[in-house]
Parts: sequence; C-alpha cells; structure tokens
Amino acid sequence: MSTNIPSTMTAVQLIGHGGLEQLVVNTQHAVPTPAAGEVLIKVGAAGINNTDINTRIGWYSKQVTTDTATGGEGGFDTVDEDDASWSGIPLQFPRIQGADVCGEIVAVGEGVDAARIGQRVLVRSLQEDPNSDKGFYCITYGSECDGGFAQYATAQSIHTYAVQCDWSDAELASIPCAYSTAENMLHRARLADGETVLITGASGGVGSAAVQLAKRRGAKVIALCSASKVEAVAALGADVVLDRNADLVAELGTDSVDMVVDLVAGPGWPALLDVLARGGRYSTAGAIAGPMVDLDVRTLYLKDLTLRGSTYQDEVVFSNLVQYIEAGEIKPVVSATYPLTDIHQAQEDFLAKGFIGKLVLIP
Repeated sequence: MSTNIPSTMTAVQLIGHGGLEQLVVNTQHAVPTPAAGEVLIKVGAAGINNTDINTRIGWYSKQVTTDTATGGEGGFDTVDEDDASWSGIPLQFPRIQGADVCGEIVAVGEGVDAARIGQRVLVRSLQEDPNSDKGFYCITYGSECDGGFAQYATAQSIHTYAVQCDWSDAELASIPCAYSTAENMLHRARLADGETVLITGASGGVGSAAVQLAKRRGAKVIALCSASKVEAVAALGADVVLDRNADLVAELGTDSVDMVVDLVAGPGWPALLDVLARGGRYSTAGAIAGPMVDLDVRTLYLKDLTLRGSTYQDEVVFSNLVQYIEAGEIKPVVSATYPLTDIHQAQEDFLAKGFIGKLVLIP
C-alpha cells in the first residue's frame, strides 16, 4: 500500500447480536490490505439500511415474529444465533457492517489495474456468492464480508463501479442498497410504461427510490406513507399518496393496480392482494411491520397472482443504476448525516422513522 495510507483507522465493529451496545467504535482498527482482485477504498460516506439493524438484532431468525422496531434498540431475547443472519448462515463476529459505500480507490491488490487508483466509486451491495455457482446465492457487503462503517474498506474490484457525477459523497452513499433493491423489484417484475404500481413504505430509503424508479419507467405510482410525509413523497413524483392506514379497497377499489412493491407486510397485508388486478404481481423486499401475514390462498389462485420475493440481483441492476445517476435520471434523498462515531444516535433516529429517504454516516 501507499505510504500515505495510515496503518490504523476508526471502524465500528458489530461484536454480537443484540442492542446498540453491540456496535463498538474501535479507533485503532488495522487498515485492511487489498487481496488479489480487490481494491482499497477511502470511505467518503456510508448509508444506513434496515438490513444493518435487522442483522444486528437477529431479526432474520425464525424465532422472531414481530416488527423490526420492537427489538431495534435493545435486541431480541428469542434470537437463534444459528439462523439470525439474512442468509441463514451464522454471522462471523466481529464484523464491520455497512452495505452502502461511496469513496475513492487509494490502492489495489494483485491483478487489478493501478489506473483504478483515484476513481470515485460505489460498491455493489448484493454480490454473487463467490463460493457457489448456483443461481440466487449471494452475499451482502457488510454482512458476509466487512463493509463501509469504517474509514477504509476493501471490496472486489469487479463489484466496485466508477461513477462520474457532481453529487456529494453522502448523496452517492444513499444509492447502493436502497436503490438497487427497488430497481431489482421493478426489473424482475417487468414493470411497464402505463401500468399502475402501489408502493408501501414510500417515505423510506427503498420506498422513495421505488417511487422515482417506477416513474422513470412511465408507471402511475400510488404511494403509502404516514400522513406527515404525504407532501414530501408527492414531491418525489408519486401520482397518488395515501395514508399508510387507509382502507385500500375503499380508496382504490378491488383489482385496481398491476403491481405491488411491498416493504412493510404486517397486519395490513391481505388488502394488498385485494387491490391487485387479475394477473397482477406482488414483490417484496422487506417486512418492517412484521413478517407474519394472513394469506387466503383462494385470492392467490383465483386471481392468477404472482408473488415474488426479491433479494438476489442480476449485475445489470447495479450497472443500470450507475447509468441513471450519470444521466441525471434519479436524485438522491438524504435527510441527515452523522459522524461515524455517532452510529448509535443515527440508528435510533433511523428506527424512529421521522425522516424521508436516507440517513448517512461520514467517517
């Protein structure tokens, strides 16, 4: 590595599943050395996501059946360590989390062109599992490997994308996880120009991204959010914004939307299938209101619905996002930034859901 790169750095380490006390600031963590095929990134900013908190508290464990916020600050007592990660494989501690990384390449490992040094980059959040050649097997940056909650981070060069734009580091760091999740849902369901899509949780990171990306595809967007955020979500391009507690059948009618993008689930879930048109598509990438729902299988088969989970992402999803950024076709939605060392406060504010878009950490 170059001599102007320090030997130690500040990093936030997750030392186990549980409450905020499991996030420990280490000011003397060794700066990583890029291995063959890797780059070393000086982190400019790192966004906060639901997956960071879900992983910390062990929400993915099948023993947990409540909403994310219930254990957000203190963790869950019922977590099974063996299935508490999103992949079902026990997490290795300590772990530096952070799926969203914007920064500058400052060193490269063996086999990587040194011309990459100096590039401003984003790291792809969802990556093909390097230990599997089967479809739909993937890893999350900052979960199965160390991520961006640090001053420096390594990443596979093939998953590190140069970006040319005038956005700030914080704005760029708001993109990888949320926007790729949203774009993936629309991409795999083939949302088309002129179709109507209903988006739950539309004020959050993924939801606000989905509003923009659906409008980019020419869809009519109906968004659900809290009453206090209606104007802000409408400003993102939503054609109709309803209170998240609205009676959807009364407001929209049955068989009224072509696609549902759901990030919430919970007790209001059955109405989402009621408003789907025959042959409609439902896609989910989250369940912040709770993972357990009531499904009337008759609604599913009599209306010829397609229910789709959305985690694995084709490479084209992230490369398309970079193109959208460079073409000015989407815009970042950053509510606030925090010093990396204030990660506890940032996650408390994230859980309170009093903001639009994203919260971002600055190392």
